Amino acid sequence: MFIIESYPMAVFFCIITMLAWGSWANTQKLASPDWRFELFYWDYVFGIVVFSLFLALTAGSSGDAGRPFLEDLSQASMENLGSAFLGGILFNAANILLVAAITIAGMSVAFPVGIGLALVIGVVVNYLDIPVGNATMLFGGVALIVIAMLLNASAYKKLSVSQDKVPTKGLVLAVIAGLLMGFFYKYVANSMFPDFTNPIEGKLSPYSAVFVFALGILASNFIFNTLLMKKPFEGKPVSFKDYFAGSPKNHFMGFLGGAIWCLGMSFSILASDKAGPAISYGLGQGATVVAALWGIFVWKEFKGAPKEVPRLLNIMLLVYIIGLSLIVLAR
Repeated sequence: MFIIESYPMAVFFCIITMLAWGSWANTQKLASPDWRFELFYWDYVFGIVVFSLFLALTAGSSGDAGRPFLEDLSQASMENLGSAFLGGILFNAANILLVAAITIAGMSVAFPVGIGLALVIGVVVNYLDIPVGNATMLFGGVALIVIAMLLNASAYKKLSVSQDKVPTKGLVLAVIAGLLMGFFYKYVANSMFPDFTNPIEGKLSPYSAVFVFALGILASNFIFNTLLMKKPFEGKPVSFKDYFAGSPKNHFMGFLGGAIWCLGMSFSILASDKAGPAISYGLGQGATVVAALWGIFVWKEFKGAPKEVPRLLNIMLLVYIIGLSLIVLAR
């Protein structure tokens, strides 16, 4: 299977992760305005599963390192399969709330608050589990990201007050999503053999782990998303009949969004071998800056905001970038 050989290459893969995780939500924006996020999310999940299988059968089954995908999957223990599968369930519970928050509050709010919180929790949890990197720089970067989150929440509140909107629902969903999302990565990382060049019996390769993780997302989606279709956060209930009535463009956008996200997840997992799970996950969550830039400058989500809001957003982006830089330098 293909693996990463150096830390600089791992950082490059984390940057690709950052771009992918920060950009996939544009596909939701590019779908029809009347295409509900609950319907979009089914195709998003299908995109994750299909792309994870594609990578496993290609990059995960070629070369001399590790174990080929199918052989690796067949020898895995139930404990490790369950760990990766549980990671998928936790991620899906968090991500479906994040997508709801994007629908209500926009990318430039949902990502800095939700993913920022997930980054803080994820870095701490993964570092305590596998302590790789300079703790002072790592947690200094985390502290700056907390400050950036608070600045973003303040900017959103000012915008909401100026437009006579209640800011709580989008923020609350983003916070709950972040609390849940901070834990999923640990379970996927724990299911894999730590040195990707030396397989361990019962453990999963990164490609197998991501595929089982994707199956956890798919299985749990029949519970989580079906429930949301019947009891949506906003609007009327939708049905599977509405899903099958969707246009090819809407279905494609959801599938593309899932494939883009899965590319980022796969690259982050591959990078964790040389960078360590805490740094790999933390740097990948620089997606927050990417998503905020899309939301602020392309989708104009803060259009009409009071004069002090742009200043808060600029400070937020600067603080977030400095925090991410410290996380990179921590190794």
